[in-house]
Amino acid sequence: MCGIIGYVGPRPSQDILLSGLARLEYRGYDSAGIAVIDGDGNLDMRKRAGKLSVLRDDLAADPMPDGTTGIGHTRWATHGGPTDSNAHPHLADDGKLAVIHNGIIENFAELKAGVVADGYPFRSETDTEVAAALLGRAYREHDGDLVAAFRAVVSQLEGAFTLLAMHQDSPGVVVGARRNSPLVIGLGEGENFLGSDVAAFVEHTRNALAIGQDQIVTITPDAVAVTDFDGNDVEVEPFEVVWDASAAEKGGWSSFMAKEVSEEPEAVANTVRGRIHDGVVQIPELDGLDEMFLGINRIVVVACGTAAYAAMVGKYALEQWTRIPVDVELAHEFRYRDPVIGPDTLIVSISQSGETMDTLMAVKYAASRGAKTLSICNTQGATIPRESDAIVYTHAGPEVAVASTKAFVAQITALYLLALHVARLRGSLTAAEIAVNAHELEAIPAKISEILATEQTHIEQFAHWMADTRSVLFLGRHVGYPIALEGALKLKEITYIHAEGFAAGELKHGPIALIEPGQPVFVIVPSPRESAELQKKVVSNIQEIRARGARIIAVAEAGDAAVLPYADEVLRIPLAAPLFEPLLAVVPLHIFAMGLANAKGLDVDQPRNLAKSVTVE
Repeated sequence: MCGIIGYVGPRPSQDILLSGLARLEYRGYDSAGIAVIDGDGNLDMRKRAGKLSVLRDDLAADPMPDGTTGIGHTRWATHGGPTDSNAHPHLADDGKLAVIHNGIIENFAELKAGVVADGYPFRSETDTEVAAALLGRAYREHDGDLVAAFRAVVSQLEGAFTLLAMHQDSPGVVVGARRNSPLVIGLGEGENFLGSDVAAFVEHTRNALAIGQDQIVTITPDAVAVTDFDGNDVEVEPFEVVWDASAAEKGGWSSFMAKEVSEEPEAVANTVRGRIHDGVVQIPELDGLDEMFLGINRIVVVACGTAAYAAMVGKYALEQWTRIPVDVELAHEFRYRDPVIGPDTLIVSISQSGETMDTLMAVKYAASRGAKTLSICNTQGATIPRESDAIVYTHAGPEVAVASTKAFVAQITALYLLALHVARLRGSLTAAEIAVNAHELEAIPAKISEILATEQTHIEQFAHWMADTRSVLFLGRHVGYPIALEGALKLKEITYIHAEGFAAGELKHGPIALIEPGQPVFVIVPSPRESAELQKKVVSNIQEIRARGARIIAVAEAGDAAVLPYADEVLRIPLAAPLFEPLLAVVPLHIFAMGLANAKGLDVDQPRNLAKSVTVE
């Protein structure tokens, strides 16, 4: 989950490292550090606990010498707390070798015991320092060949890791290795970069290379070399980053989350663009895969967190439109229960970053069992798409805030497009039915924009009034149920208060015991037009909890008068077909969570204990 960057080239590396870390800080912000090799060939290192600003202030007060080779790290703590000594880089070989790491080395304890027995003086509680110690020893044993040292060390490591290292005796060289953890290469003119993702270097180049599993990369100012762990040369896949650095900047917004909520209409529109033509849905990335979709009789969607709630929404559309049974599984539980899958099963994985470790392991497990795999992802060059048989990219653009918003609506949109694409191939919907649903999807961006224009100020105002709230419940039925779960998750993530989402039908089976006078309850109300029976049941739920003193905030479509006598607040969404309401109903919940966090004076972009991309199991 940590962010890493490496640079070799003619420019002052400190500036490049710090700007790259600023773009990677969403991956972890417990501590930060950089190391550079200066013009005299000396390695200098600085690291501090706390957010990147602490390190910046330290460097402003006491600058490091300029250098043109460097590595940098922003940490999400795993082994050892967020302290100066546990921050990266870690030094070895008498301070001449600097190492940074993303991931978890699972066998670090036994490796550390061996190094301690050799008399190595550990200065931190991290697993990373074990790798640094091993690399320092291997560097000496291989006569100063850092790549050979990497090959010797990675064979000893178990778990997930991306390691970057440089040695002051080899200026102009940074070496990296990856297993089950992200790493990409940025190609410049007379300079090259390494990063956890393209955000590390997109300010300087859009030309990138994706590194595969169990590979080692060496960058110099003028060359890039990639081998496998055995030393064999490998070809790497080039790609062009389709967004520029400004897309990952606040651009005048108070927070990245505020910016990204405002971009939800654009995220849906960009994901739809080029995939619907005159009511016909065809996803170009899936051309040539018709036989795969015709041969499946079951779909399993695997995901974690917000992506899992997008999967739950997508299940309704996939089953209704394709008539294929669909299951939704939490990726971290999937492979451990020995699921029954095979060549007639399609495993659809959803991950914004494409590096979510639990999801990646589920995809690998599915492939090993002969299942077909398809990834829905927002990040070019990511591992999960490369490990899958097919890919449907969302085009939400970079999402920097830890709490996902625009990526969520883009993921639902991609699932709906996939469902309509498969329905066309299998003939489970008529061309006219596909066209109706396609036009509904194309209309969603304008409807989200309408919510932002008409409801945001109102929602932020009553969120401010609720700043002292300590618990919020969310209720929904049908496609409203996963939206209730998503609303609760957002509140947990960025306001640190108790929040729970429930299926409204479960209310009488236990959760109603939580209702007490003044308890705020958000209710996702189905449309009275096409879901009249469900709507009546939800209104009955509202009456039940209101009778017990709950404060009701209803998310209901425009013109729905049935909820007015029973709701304390009504948040209106535009009219839409039932399956498309989730893309609208979730927007007020995103705004509310952000508004309540702001009212409490919290950092909405970097909530405590969290990181954007979960690259450890």
